[in-house]
Amino acid sequence: MPADAVRVDLGGGYLLPGLLNLHTHLSISLPGAAGDRVEAMGPHELALYMASGAERTLLAGVTTVRCVAEKSGADFALRAAIEAGEVRGPRVFTAGRALCCTGGHGAGSPDTLECDGADSFRRGVRSQVALGADLVKVMVSGGIAGEHEQISTPQLTDDELAAVISTAHDWGRKVTAHAGPAAVIARAVALGLDCVEHGYQLTPEVAAQMAAAGTALVPTLVVTRCGAFFDELGVPAWMQARSLGAADQHAASYRMALEAGVEVLLGSDMPPFWDFEGTSATVRELEHMAVLGAPAGMTPARALQAATIAPARWLGAEDRVGVVAPGRFADLVLVDEDPTADVAALRTLRWVMKGGRVVRDDSTDLTRRAR
Repeated sequence: MPADAVRVDLGGGYLLPGLLNLHTHLSISLPGAAGDRVEAMGPHELALYMASGAERTLLAGVTTVRCVAEKSGADFALRAAIEAGEVRGPRVFTAGRALCCTGGHGAGSPDTLECDGADSFRRGVRSQVALGADLVKVMVSGGIAGEHEQISTPQLTDDELAAVISTAHDWGRKVTAHAGPAAVIARAVALGLDCVEHGYQLTPEVAAQMAAAGTALVPTLVVTRCGAFFDELGVPAWMQARSLGAADQHAASYRMALEAGVEVLLGSDMPPFWDFEGTSATVRELEHMAVLGAPAGMTPARALQAATIAPARWLGAEDRVGVVAPGRFADLVLVDEDPTADVAALRTLRWVMKGGRVVRDDSTDLTRRAR
């Protein structure tokens, strides 16, 4: 122990690594009144809005995030401000703007970059890498939030997708894809895709293909189980029906992935800090992963790995985050109950440290203790 080490008495509890959330949008703007407000923000207002979300994310015990489509390059500025100590927030790995085809999923918002043809998608990858992207995000199918598409709508040709993956890999970046239908996912995996977001409509065969290729899955189960969140944001009825109506198939696809041996990683899609059903969206996602995955062998311990060391490995950051060990960053959280018995123990989180600095301590914060 270093001579200048400071001992902290936490009064008992269970210490574990800070959580990693691999599907984050700090500038998210879903269809509806709340989303319209975010879309209307100027660059200064947007920066403050995202900085507030980053701090709330950190206080929720999420010490590392992977942003997978943010608006207008604000994520790069936010990452720099956090690293400089000017803003409190988690460690940020970001894809910058996501790549989509003209009129494709997310088109028309400044958090996507519309491309057409292999050369255009190559330029799209390079443009985000030039800004400092840690990874690349591409929209290969329709999704829940696109009014004029279906979840099953294919949106990229094979040459476009191959251009994205090969160019990103040439630059040392992994590629993750918003993807719902099995046939589209199978094509992407065959071309070298590193990760699937959502995976609403997998089959056992495609899940086995993903496992064999080492393609990870971020299932975002909470997005098909969040009616109250949609109501709060004023999300229109068509999107709510599409989302909530996909819940059963979404859960079945997730279990197929587990049974096939696919590496699953925590990602909420909802803002990580959002107060939802008595906890944060991040913890609620982890609870869904544990409960819905239990029949397929998802134990609490395995779920915790999906929120810590497994995403750290995907990011290539396991030498820094995701574990409690000498030489790693001291990104730590404390809970009162045993999370290896039940991940719902994370609802008792009361202390957060990032980089050896305590950023939340409910024993000295009367406002949190009152809650």
